[in-house]
Amino acid sequence: MVSPILELSNINKSFGHVHANKDINLTINKGTIHGIIGENGAGKSTLMSIVYGLYQADSGTIKVSGNEINLKSPRDSIENGIGMVHQHFMLVENFTVLENIVLGFEGEVIFGKNLEKAKIDLKKLCETYNLNVDLDSVISDLSVGFRQRVEILKSLYRGAEVFILDEPTGVLTPQEVDELFKILRSLKEEGKTIVLITHKLNEIMDLTSEVSVMRQGEIVGHTKTKATNREKLAEMMVGRSVLLRINKSKTHRGDVAFKVENLIVKDDLDVARVKNVNLEIHAGEILGLAGVTGNGQTELLEALSGIRKVESGEIFLNGEKISDSLNLLNPRELKEKGLAHIPEDRQRMGLVTDFKASENLIFGYHDQEPYSKFSIMKEDKIFDYSKRVMEEYDVRPRSPHLMTSNFSGGNQQKLILSRELNENPKILLIGQPTRGVDIGAIEFIHQRLIDMRDKGAAILLVSVELEEVLSLSDRIIVMFDGKIVGERVNEDVTDRELGLLMAGVV
Repeated sequence: MVSPILELSNINKSFGHVHANKDINLTINKGTIHGIIGENGAGKSTLMSIVYGLYQADSGTIKVSGNEINLKSPRDSIENGIGMVHQHFMLVENFTVLENIVLGFEGEVIFGKNLEKAKIDLKKLCETYNLNVDLDSVISDLSVGFRQRVEILKSLYRGAEVFILDEPTGVLTPQEVDELFKILRSLKEEGKTIVLITHKLNEIMDLTSEVSVMRQGEIVGHTKTKATNREKLAEMMVGRSVLLRINKSKTHRGDVAFKVENLIVKDDLDVARVKNVNLEIHAGEILGLAGVTGNGQTELLEALSGIRKVESGEIFLNGEKISDSLNLLNPRELKEKGLAHIPEDRQRMGLVTDFKASENLIFGYHDQEPYSKFSIMKEDKIFDYSKRVMEEYDVRPRSPHLMTSNFSGGNQQKLILSRELNENPKILLIGQPTRGVDIGAIEFIHQRLIDMRDKGAAILLVSVELEEVLSLSDRIIVMFDGKIVGERVNEDVTDRELGLLMAGVV
């Protein structure tokens, strides 16, 4: 017999006029892996932030093991056996694993004998759950997968019985995903409870025993995982049927449209992050760039789009040499030559969040017709265009005059995509196109990229989502430690093979 470990009753939470959670009723059974899915902005993270004490519900009750509790802070949740592994890890990079785990609980672990006891206890936990973490390692020296293990170990050490994981596989290689799933199944076998927030339906089907679906702040469905499938879950999430595969014809490659030779790029600390990279993209093809975050992809994109200085090497656009170490790229000139760039970091580089949505939708093109004439902005034209684009890309809310900071991350991403894709560029450099975007919009964005390819655009696609790279790309290259370590034709490669390359196993 299963028994409830976590019960949410009539949970409501509003932020101003936005009703993020509406009368949520949810029961999580002990010793299960329970999936929570929904579109971007559906209220999943808000709900789990309430459970973890980061937010307080406006109304409703929470019970843990049958006892009603009042969660005013994460410490309250931890004391009641609830731990959370955030999408962006909460670790101090220049501290050791051990120091990170006891951080915040120093009063209970006095440095000396008690610290040694903590180390012994942690080693036992590592053995029990096959975590295999060196407690003396500095966090900055660990891979993303091992940092995630540290977060799980931290929750275990603090007595967690319920583990909330928010998009845990977003930056992992396939091999690291396999290892994580082994750990989660091990936790389940030991009687722990996992709440998995993810947009990856394959993970839901592979890992969970039950799944709840949220849409527009409400629970709209709950089912045993074995009684459903990906298509049914996607339809519940979006409210309509969703095509989960990409209709893509064979590419008809044209001439080389974009070429890079012996490119070296340094970061802000004068460390080489791109090391003698060579690549070329043909008109009418999508070149996928796979790699674990932090292996030079960001610096490469920034250099190719004119944002970051090229240390050495050459870049050619349609046969014309446009840059070397003495001839810096100019982003405005690149736009005029038909190159568009969608950056990985939408808030820092893609948007001015203190400006209106309508203003962000025309940046880079604001001095052109029909948005302006003789340096005078045409507000009515801008508003009409913004309304149409927001409707086409399903940006919510559809309020052109709303400040961009008030949109969710996924809807901010849609603003950038619509701005750049609607100009029909000849060359598109795109980083993490669907990061934080809901499944219905992913379908639309992917098809739009394929349509652009079929019309002759040359596209460089950088994504940490291997499924996305495999679905869209005609050719795939892999970066590790700033170098291209492999190139494959899409039809001849598997995600496992790419995963090994991503881990530096050549």
